[in-house]
Amino acid sequence: MKKLFILTLLIISNICNAQILQERERADIIDQILADRFNNLLPQLMDRTDFDMWILISREYNEDPVLKTMLPAKWLNARRRTILVFYRNKENNTIEHLAVARYNVGKYIDSAWDKEKQPDQWKALVDIITKRNPKKIGINYSDNFGIVDGIVKTDYEAFMNALPESYTDKVVSAEKLAIAWIETRTAQEMEMYKALVQVTHDIIKEAFSVKVIKPGTTTTDDVVWWLRQKVTDLGLNTWFHPTVDIQRFDEPLQSHIVSFSNRPNDKIIKPGDLIHCDFGITYLRLNTDCQQHAYILKNGEMAPPDFLVKAFSDGNRVQDIFTANFETGKTGNEILLKSLEEGKAEGLKPAIYTHPLGLYGHSSGPTIGMWDSQGGVPVNGDYPLYENTVYAIELNTTVTIPEWDKDIRIMLEEAGYWGKDGFRYVNERQTELITIPKRQ
Repeated sequence: MKKLFILTLLIISNICNAQILQERERADIIDQILADRFNNLLPQLMDRTDFDMWILISREYNEDPVLKTMLPAKWLNARRRTILVFYRNKENNTIEHLAVARYNVGKYIDSAWDKEKQPDQWKALVDIITKRNPKKIGINYSDNFGIVDGIVKTDYEAFMNALPESYTDKVVSAEKLAIAWIETRTAQEMEMYKALVQVTHDIIKEAFSVKVIKPGTTTTDDVVWWLRQKVTDLGLNTWFHPTVDIQRFDEPLQSHIVSFSNRPNDKIIKPGDLIHCDFGITYLRLNTDCQQHAYILKNGEMAPPDFLVKAFSDGNRVQDIFTANFETGKTGNEILLKSLEEGKAEGLKPAIYTHPLGLYGHSSGPTIGMWDSQGGVPVNGDYPLYENTVYAIELNTTVTIPEWDKDIRIMLEEAGYWGKDGFRYVNERQTELITIPKRQ
């Protein structure tokens, strides 16, 4: 753990100084984090969800999304058919990490298959099961949570056909355990997350500056591709193609479907425009997701107009109402509906569409609204809030602007953390409009 702590400090220092780690250093961090998750987090999650055995089965290039997060840094894919078995003996407070595979899966999952002694991989798996005699066996299938629906038809059928009949009734969906694994963040991961969000903010800050934007010349697509290239140049990845859009006084507010999926491309950015980006990065198996706004100052302007400043503060107010309703055990739908009711009672026009964030961008956990489901989201919205989880606090509020004789939409998104001490932003949030050019 001391080594992990030192590595965590190293990564925070390097990222905050825009020094992205080399691949070898990244691998060390990833593997140390996995060790902590396997040895300390996983037993807690198996106890919480009442599983004593969890089996994940994948073949090369067709990986279960959950298994993918368990592979060591040097394994970019599964090999042949990779079967992982986690066995928790709560009475003895032990956990086994086994691979029914020809190889050890990194340092922390030992190969438990000698093919020379038992040529049949499925029989080798059955031997492991029968020797431990688990009470409940979880495998990854789910009707509603795609990330945890990882077992394919052929592997499921082969597994069930190989399993003795006395064990078939013990096989159930590992949905709750798999979601818990995906959504739960450790203390070390949260230290890294803070630095990742800072990098995300710094990239947006540079994109929304005169270094990148020349009003009257630069287009929205120019900024989008600058963002993509910046991420590549830093040795990072982006988990979705960024977007940049414009709201201006002489153009009507577009519908949500246009705003989210059919934005016009290559529009020239002009003085007086309110611009907005949606941008996120992937690094060390974590993802960020951020939306911010900037205003293009007109000649002689030293600050954004007061009506835009007020509109932006309305967006912050919706954030405050929403995050104040976070409570362990509440479902996504309960949080959504209460927040919308309170926002509307204050005269706001909110829309909330927040999603879990972490090992995947649109991750597993409670869905708290969707832009086209403001009355609640069946099943996924009924999943409860747990501690040590991260969310993209994504929402908007529509504001009437008399000076422009139209409505505008303030669209915000920031990574937020829910833990035992309540809610906090992973690394702050935007509380005032960025200006281009920047004025002191």
